Amino acid sequence: MYVRTNIMSNPLIELEGVTRYYKMGEPVVKAIDGINISIDKGDFVVIMGPSGSGKSTAMNLVGSLDLATQGRILLEGSNIEEFGESELAQLRGKKIGFIFQSFNLIPNLTAKENVMLPMMFQKVDKADREERSEKLLKLVELEDRMNHYPNQLSGGQQQRVAIARALANDPEIILADEPTGNLDTKTGEHVMNLLTSLNEQGKTIILITHASEVAIKRAKKIYWLKDGKIEKLSVRKGNAWTTKKELLLDTNKIF
Repeated sequence: MYVRTNIMSNPLIELEGVTRYYKMGEPVVKAIDGINISIDKGDFVVIMGPSGSGKSTAMNLVGSLDLATQGRILLEGSNIEEFGESELAQLRGKKIGFIFQSFNLIPNLTAKENVMLPMMFQKVDKADREERSEKLLKLVELEDRMNHYPNQLSGGQQQRVAIARALANDPEIILADEPTGNLDTKTGEHVMNLLTSLNEQGKTIILITHASEVAIKRAKKIYWLKDGKIEKLSVRKGNAWTTKKELLLDTNKIF
């Protein structure tokens, strides 16, 4: 059953009955099996599940990096299958900022140059690229590391550069794939504080994780994924969580 948390809203991103098959020789692997996801503007949504649950495939579909085998993926009401590849690339460049677990920084570029890179693809002039990259690195408290290369930065610093890079084109959506997975607890908490602050400023955050403590502490909605299916949807109401099975989780009892 498809559950929409706010029937009066027009979702920013919507997956309707989406299935994704992959052929592995003769057998067909159903990585995602008929899922429905609705993400509103300003949401902080977590897609959570164990390894092999289909999280990475779901991320690729939500981020328009992959197309559905069946079903529809809508961005602001438009079916992304109707876009050409160049249109999709432009859409991703402007609308979505990606943060990856492995940082994915270019090793021979400085922190500042890494942040400037997405703006080059959008043909932002050099002076504006430099000014914005410096502001973003200051935002993530790395103004004294602008000219350092990735191998001169700690894991937490590299992830903060990646967050600054994700914000380069002022996207409406931030899609973060296990952003704390390679970080210690303290550094991971700092990164999550940054994402929470961005959400409070109006950014839509979509977080892919296997860590329930991260999800429950930060999210407004959690889609629980198991074996390629949405097992349940939880929605925050104050300090409590309501699922479509009417279960209540009190976060004060969890932490």
